[in-house]
Amino acid sequence: MTGSLALAIDIGGTKVEAALVDESGRLAAGSRFRRPTGASGTTESLATAAQAVSSAALAALPEGATLLGVGVGSAGPIDQRNGRISPLNLPAWREFPLVEFLSGSMPDTPITLRMDGLCITLAEHWVGAARGCDNVLGMVVSTGVGGGLILGGRTVTGSTGNAGHIGHVEVAGFDDACACGGSGCLEAIASGPRSVAWARERGWTGSSGEDLAASYAQGDAVATAAVERAGRAIGRAIGSATSLADLDLVVIGGGFSTVTPDLFTHIRAGVEEHSGFNFVRKVRVAPSALSDEGPLIGAAALVHRAGMLG
Repeated sequence: MTGSLALAIDIGGTKVEAALVDESGRLAAGSRFRRPTGASGTTESLATAAQAVSSAALAALPEGATLLGVGVGSAGPIDQRNGRISPLNLPAWREFPLVEFLSGSMPDTPITLRMDGLCITLAEHWVGAARGCDNVLGMVVSTGVGGGLILGGRTVTGSTGNAGHIGHVEVAGFDDACACGGSGCLEAIASGPRSVAWARERGWTGSSGEDLAASYAQGDAVATAAVERAGRAIGRAIGSATSLADLDLVVIGGGFSTVTPDLFTHIRAGVEEHSGFNFVRKVRVAPSALSDEGPLIGAAALVHRAGMLG
């Protein structure tokens, strides 16, 4: 693969990945690398992991190819203006100067930082389920719940880069305590780990989202209730977000979003609670059309589709 490539970096609660991505949204063969992160990681170990995957991906740059820039998607919150990140699920990194750190090994390469939810939304708009739709919310339902907005064909980031962070919108009818300090936040209700914890508190004996999916498929009552609860909370949050932003489409990816196709039925039921507003009920909700490469494709879109950035 030759031509113009972007170095894409995705930083999440369980892993950091990097890869080279071309102008069509394709990952360069042999350029994808992953290291674990996790809540127990130290400042140094997380930085070492980020540096290792970035360096390994750059080493795979084909002869004759041009590196256009670096796109970084990070779990939030972030400080976009100052290039700092404080991922809620990586407690060792608070106000970590990520862009400055990466620039140390790539001093002449432009680096663009955005929240991971926005990157997912860009990826869906570029090569996924949101192609041709210019008013879209992209969501990730996994270890946490994140999101990003494209309105009028341009990204919306706000003054700090955290616009679209739907995981910390409070949902009516729930009071689950959230690590952000709030109560009833969508992430505290509907993320994979919190759904698993809710089920275990009620006697279910599994330990993971995969276990919950298997129990749901077998008709387990607690697993069924946990999935329905998560879906209805997501739907209520989408309804509220659509009331605010007049969305046409919400695309949902992430590991827990695949727990069962029925999750989307429960999500739709939550949206339908806003029955008095046709402009809310019109919003379509669709699963991601991307593979697990989506976060990296979205980070690369910060370089290849920079004209969309608000």
